[in-house]
Amino acid sequence: MKNVVLKASPRSVTGKQVRRLRREGLLPAVLYGHKFEPMAISLNAHDTALALSGLSQSALVTIELDGKEYPALVRERQKNYIRNEFIHIDFQVVSRTEKLRTNVSIELHGVSPAVKDFNGVVVSGVTQVEVECLPQDLPERIVLDITKLVNIGDGIYVRDLVLPEGVTIHQPPEEMIVMISAPEQEVEVEVEEVELATEPEVIEKGKKEEEPSD
Repeated sequence: MKNVVLKASPRSVTGKQVRRLRREGLLPAVLYGHKFEPMAISLNAHDTALALSGLSQSALVTIELDGKEYPALVRERQKNYIRNEFIHIDFQVVSRTEKLRTNVSIELHGVSPAVKDFNGVVVSGVTQVEVECLPQDLPERIVLDITKLVNIGDGIYVRDLVLPEGVTIHQPPEEMIVMISAPEQEVEVEVEEVELATEPEVIEKGKKEEEPSD
């Protein structure tokens, strides 16, 4: 995991006045956490966007503020999708000596042989798991190689996850993460062709008149 350091400054501007900060290229943010008094801060908007690009919600960053460094998790990112830019970020300060619980995302990599050889279908289950560990041991993401799923019905479950030492999973072990399912079978319906007679059968009604005998 790369070490991301973000330089921040205390912020006194709040409310609608933060628009002025954004026009000046600054990004309003908040620091909060256990045993930490919430603090309004600002960061360089461009540098922060570059630094956080590709980072997951479980990525640990360092906020450098007034000569001190605070390990923190990126908890909420508010974004203007029209302009494709952040407008506000919440950082949760954590202690390096206290374990925390958080969710870590799961990413699937590779191509399953069952998909190539048997036209199998990849079925996804849970996309993240809850873990507990010290902040410095927190994995940014869990990468699963699905190339070992060689047959229809093969799957990976929470119980199959192997995480670094010091990381504990708090998730039901039987939960499915990914499985290869059989392709849907096309059902062919046979339609019997009914041959119609060229001439319709005429059913005579009533009795024929008896011909007189000689």
